[in-house]
Amino acid sequence: MKPIWIVDDDQSIRFVLEKALAREQFQVRSFANARDLLAALDGEEPQVLVSDIRMPGLSGIELLSKVKARLPGLPVIIMTAYSDLDSAVSAFQGGAFEYLPKPFDLTKAVELIRRAVDESLREEVSDAAAVQAPEMLGQASAMQDVFRAIGRLSQSNVTVLITGESGTGKELVAHALHRHSPRGELGNKGPFVAINTAAIPKDLLESELFGHERGAFTGAQTMRRGRFEQADGGTLFLDEIGDMPFDLQTRLLRVLSDGQFYRVGGHQPLKANVRVIAATHQNLEERVRQGAFREDLYHRLNVIRLRLPALRERREDIPMLTRFFLGKSARELDVDAKRITDAALQQLQAFDFPGNVRQLENICHWLTVMAPAQVVEPKDLPPELLHAPGPSAAPDAVAAAAATAVAEPFAPEPLPAAVGIAAAAPPAPAVAAPGGAWLGDLEREARRRLEGGEPAVWDALTRLFEGQLIHTALEVTRGRRIEAAQRLGIGRNTITRKIQELGLDD
Repeated sequence: MKPIWIVDDDQSIRFVLEKALAREQFQVRSFANARDLLAALDGEEPQVLVSDIRMPGLSGIELLSKVKARLPGLPVIIMTAYSDLDSAVSAFQGGAFEYLPKPFDLTKAVELIRRAVDESLREEVSDAAAVQAPEMLGQASAMQDVFRAIGRLSQSNVTVLITGESGTGKELVAHALHRHSPRGELGNKGPFVAINTAAIPKDLLESELFGHERGAFTGAQTMRRGRFEQADGGTLFLDEIGDMPFDLQTRLLRVLSDGQFYRVGGHQPLKANVRVIAATHQNLEERVRQGAFREDLYHRLNVIRLRLPALRERREDIPMLTRFFLGKSARELDVDAKRITDAALQQLQAFDFPGNVRQLENICHWLTVMAPAQVVEPKDLPPELLHAPGPSAAPDAVAAAAATAVAEPFAPEPLPAAVGIAAAAPPAPAVAAPGGAWLGDLEREARRRLEGGEPAVWDALTRLFEGQLIHTALEVTRGRRIEAAQRLGIGRNTITRKIQELGLDD
């Protein structure tokens, strides 16, 4: 992380802030005037800038304007006296992150600076993700073949059929085909419209696809454009095409053949310039043999075929995908990203993932919420991974595990009514635990308070427990809060908040 810069002509203010921030493990650089700070910007830049508003030469407002012109995303905190509220308004109008009134409470000042640092780091992650986050991830040769196929199809409008198991990312591939085609974001920016034909009742699917006229059926009070019209000039993605009702397959074939269709209840033929991409997890050839899918439609769709590999066919991608999804979940939940050990990654790689990439993403989201510490170990993984057969297990055993995982991809095993979340871990051996003595003391203290009718026993004992944990961790780390938080397995912001709530600063 880059240092925090402080500029103030008052040496005592600089000294106090430097010492307070150094105790919080922040790097700090101070300047006595704005001119020296601007000169330093030629060689480096800060994470956060804290500036006085009244200084000889260039004022804080003028400095803010110059800094924002060079670093528009830099959080700038303006220090001002209470009598300078007009200047504070000017500071906000100039893009200041916050203003800090003098004289200030040192603890609150540090907390404000920390909040600015967190905001700055989030912005960096967000910007990096926007620039670097790929549409799809995969180093395995099977995925590289898919990427090459997308590249070859980038300048084509040909119909594509995507096959693969559920959760392999068929819609992501359809998005990529659209985006890189002449119709997509890199071309004329036509729309990408998706519809899951298996998720819509048969009676409604025709209207969803082709639209309907007013009065076409009960409840049709207005004319409605269907997905084909909505996708005009772009791409229509028909997911789970293998489940489309047989009679609607005939109407779809006509649209693919001559580009014409009718709204439900309509008599005027309509045309839509649409590229169709279809996807299915089913074996369409078998569906044709069973008479459940039209052979002529199958051939019309199967112009170019892309098969997506199952995750168990690209196990070498699992570590990279896991880290990516843990980071994504952390950003979505606005928490610190969990790290995962090599041993836990090996456990993941040994699992067959019947739900494929979607199941792995769900597991990473579960870990972000449920894993007790910042570092994920094998024991922290969901139960179905801890007890799952390895990749070499008999097919029947794998199928049984798959059925369980698909039905409930990351649900913990049933817990006794009085047991908390921690009980989701495998049960401990039936021997006396080393911590039995203090647990006995805890039981006696809880019993004394409960039998004495003391109110809010839970809150009182929890405060004592948390306070002792944090106090001990700070003693072990000699007051270094960030290291204490890491050893306890909690976030840096959490330990700061708990210290304030529990009065441990006193």
